[in-house]
This record gives sequence, C-alpha cells and structure tokens, in this order.
Amino acid sequence: MTAAREVPDILSAEFAEDPYSAYRIMLEDSPLIWHEPMQSYIVSRYEDVARAFKEPAFTTDNYNWQLEPVHGRTILQMSGREHAVRRALVAPAFRGQELQAKFLPVIERNSAELIDGFRERGTADIVNDYARHFPINVIVDMLGLDRAEHARFQRWYTSIIAFLGNLSQDERIAADGLRTRDELAEYMIPIIRERRRNLGDDLLSTLCAAEVDGQSMSDEDIKAFVSLLLAAGGETTDKAIASIIKNLLEHPDQLRAVREDHGLIPRAFAETLRYTPPVHMIMRQPAEDVELGGGTVPAGSTVTCLIGAANRDPSRFSNPDTFDIFRDDLPTDTAFSAAAQHLSFALGRHFCVGALLAKSEVEVGVGQLLDALPDLELAEGAAPVEQGVFTRGPASLPVRFTPTPRARTSA
Repeated sequence: MTAAREVPDILSAEFAEDPYSAYRIMLEDSPLIWHEPMQSYIVSRYEDVARAFKEPAFTTDNYNWQLEPVHGRTILQMSGREHAVRRALVAPAFRGQELQAKFLPVIERNSAELIDGFRERGTADIVNDYARHFPINVIVDMLGLDRAEHARFQRWYTSIIAFLGNLSQDERIAADGLRTRDELAEYMIPIIRERRRNLGDDLLSTLCAAEVDGQSMSDEDIKAFVSLLLAAGGETTDKAIASIIKNLLEHPDQLRAVREDHGLIPRAFAETLRYTPPVHMIMRQPAEDVELGGGTVPAGSTVTCLIGAANRDPSRFSNPDTFDIFRDDLPTDTAFSAAAQHLSFALGRHFCVGALLAKSEVEVGVGQLLDALPDLELAEGAAPVEQGVFTRGPASLPVRFTPTPRARTSA
C-alpha cells in the first residue's frame, strides 16, 4: 500500500479548500490510504469505488453508527429481501406517472414562488435565496405537511446534514443532531398516525398505505424515511442546482447553449454530478477481507469511497478536470439510472431512489431560473468558493441580472 504522506489530510483545512488537487495525488500514487483519526480506509479510483457500491461483499453496516443515531433505521441499512420489499414500498412515488402527475406541479410552484421573491431586484444569491430552500420546501409539500413549517424543516435539515458530515466528531454538532432527531419524531409520529386514519393524495399518505406482500411500513419506518428524505433529497438537490449555475456561469458558451436549448439541462446536471458532485464520500463496510486499491482491507473495516475523486479518474473520463456538458463519455440517457457512468447516485442495490425526483427538480429549477433571470452573470467582484468535505457546494453564489416582473401571484 503506497504511503500517503504527500496527500493532504482529509480533515485538514488544505484538503477542505481544494480536495481536487488531493484527489489527483490519490488517484496517481495512493489509491488506498489508511486514515487513523477516522479509523477508515480511503479509496479514490473509479474501479474501486464502483466495486464498493456494487459488490455484495461491501455492506452498509457502517450506517448503524453513521446514520441510525440521527435518522433511525432506514432503507439504506437493509439488505436482501427486507431491502427489496422496503424499496418496493417507497420507489413508486419517485418515478413515472406518480412523480409527473402528482408532484411536478408542486416542484414548479415552489420554484416559481422562490424566484418571485427576488426577480424584481436584479440581484440574488442563488444559494441562500433559492437552492437552500427549494428542495426542502418541495419535500414538505410533497408530504402534505403544513407549509408554515418550511422554516422549521429547514433548520432540522441543516442540523441533520451537519451531524452526517461531522467527520471531526464535534460534540456540539452531534448533540444538536440528536435533539433534531427527537424533535422530528415528536412532530412527525402524531401526524403519521392521523394520516393513517385520514389518507389523502400526498406522499405521506402513500407511504402510510403502501403494502407489498402483506408488509407495510411502521410509524417509525415512515419517520425514519422522512428524516432520510430531508437529508438525501435536500442536500443533493440544493448543492446540485447551485453548482450547475456556478459551472455554467464560469463557462459562458455552455450557459448560452443551455439557455437556448433547455433540453441540455440534463446534460448539464449529469456533468455537474461528475465534475462537482454534491456528495463527495460514501462509506461501506466489507463483510469479508477484500483486495482493493492494491492492498487488503480487512472484514469489518470502514471504507470511505471518494466519489469526488472517482468521478475525475482519468482512466474513466477524458479531460476529467474540465467541465464539458458535451463530453461523449457520460451518456445522459443512463445518467439518472442504475446504469449511470458517474458515481454520484451510487450504484447497485442502493442506487439513489430519488434520482428522478432530483432530475425533475433540476430541470424545473434551472429552466425557470434561466427564463426568469435575463443576462444572468456573477455579481461584480464575486468569486464563489465551494465549501464542505462530506458534502460540497458553493457557499454563496451572488448574481445580477435584468429585473423582471413577477410572472405569477405567489400562493
């Protein structure tokens, strides 16, 4: 196993400022690193990360300590028939006609309302005025919860994400995450019980009524899924939309192409998932000794899979450090399925169940932003920077544009 002394420590300020430079060193010289403070093996090459996502030897048992304390037991921890049944219970709501007919109007309304809040100003922060709120508001409305609770769910979401990304084990962040777990349960369980008695046309009712082979979800199962949905469905779309806009603003020719043809938005999304993914690392735990990255990883170890590095592996993608929505080694027709070439939705049995929901949100959100904000460009003097290690995206994205009147009256 190659020594990792030349690689910036994954918990260091240097790594947080620019992980991509560190990824290049890992990919070339250190494909397998033992990280003592995290008690984890770190893998970076595309082939190794893809194997960890697809092969049965790699389990999600690490989620017992990584996710369960804040979410409760979720579908991500399950395997075999239990996982297959649970996925069959929740998946239909996130694909096909159910998604398009029932939830697309919710997505369109929430996006338009947020844009109405700043389109007349001529300036905005795409992160703080739009992306940070959009997916959480959509989730709250999809679940059929009180729209007045958007701010509360925003706070819970922020707390959960901080807990999950707490690689340095800050005690205050951990304690706040556990408080959020209790607050969310106290809020959601009575609503779930009431919804069972009075089913509606919302996602929460769908989860309450779902049944496969005589099995249904318990109140705790649904609460845990809602918590997971806030984190996975909020954080990824939040950072993806901000990153797409940032990447396009930094590549004006590609921005012009997408503005002229919204059919290119899925290409811009897929390339952003590869180039600047919202989630940079996912952990797995092998059930047996495995050969990985040129070394042996013992059974029961934690393996940190660096998605951000694997998506820039030159053995898999040409000119990997270049943002190019027209690249020919990232087919868009499979980019939002389990056959995706990028690794940002994972692969295999735990491929992201909300990938098509994210695609719909991005298509609507980016399309509406480009239509509503003519001459969109970075604000004068703005130099947006990414933040985060576990998840990563622009900390803010100040822009300016020609003011436009509201296209609708917000509800």
